[in-house]
Amino acid sequence: MSAETFFIVIFAAFLHALWNAIVKGAGDRALVLGLIASGHVVPGAVLIYLYGMPDSAAFPFIVATTVIHWGYYVLLNVAYRTGDLSVVYPVARGVAPVLIALGALVWADEHLPMMAWIGIFAVSGGIMLLAGETFAGQAARSGLVAAVGLAVVIASYSIVDGIGVRVSNNPGGYIGWIFAAEIFVVLYIFGTRWSRFRVMSPKAIWIGLIGGFVSGAAYGLVLLAKTTAPLGIVSALRETSVIFAALIGVLWFAEGPRRNRIVAAVVVASGVVLSVGARG
Repeated sequence: MSAETFFIVIFAAFLHALWNAIVKGAGDRALVLGLIASGHVVPGAVLIYLYGMPDSAAFPFIVATTVIHWGYYVLLNVAYRTGDLSVVYPVARGVAPVLIALGALVWADEHLPMMAWIGIFAVSGGIMLLAGETFAGQAARSGLVAAVGLAVVIASYSIVDGIGVRVSNNPGGYIGWIFAAEIFVVLYIFGTRWSRFRVMSPKAIWIGLIGGFVSGAAYGLVLLAKTTAPLGIVSALRETSVIFAALIGVLWFAEGPRRNRIVAAVVVASGVVLSVGARG
């Protein structure tokens, strides 16, 4: 992995943690998710104008990822309603690299060195340290279940898009189309919640739209990285975002216990370093 790709994915990780904090802190998360999807559609249209159509081989992947992202938005809303940011986010994002690496082995024929696998599983070990506290109560367990479901969905669309962007022969066009396809999410959310949207404050609307641009930039950068680096390694590196999420959770939302969450996040980061270092 080149230094340029490394820093692109690290920056994307920070952006991803930031927009999840925006969703967690929102009063009406369903509407904010609709605004975030809206923040994808406009850049998507611009990318389509600039780059045009990807190869026809990419369109089944575009359809598949659009459907999968519906499940992602639903589970994200549920997870942040029942669990803390500094638990839900690391569990969802930390379990995903193992699933992605396994999926890439099966569907993309990507074989990683042993040290990379050790690093990826170290990520999951850190997640278990963090998730242990969630068994304290029923509401916390609900958040954990939603977070694990999110991990499965994240792995699914990551593999689909990782392969899709490669066969598209036009990364800009592929990213544009998957972003523009979120218009269906926008129409559904606002079509069923228009009365609530009308009384939403301008500040909340702008926060949601900015969150959309931030999340779009994060995912677009990761997809570009996946055109030149293994899916499992990029996904593991991206999960350095758990460090940012843990810090945001304990410092912004005053979530605790601080020590357990920060230690677990550091373990996750160590696993990421091992997995990336193994590939060079």
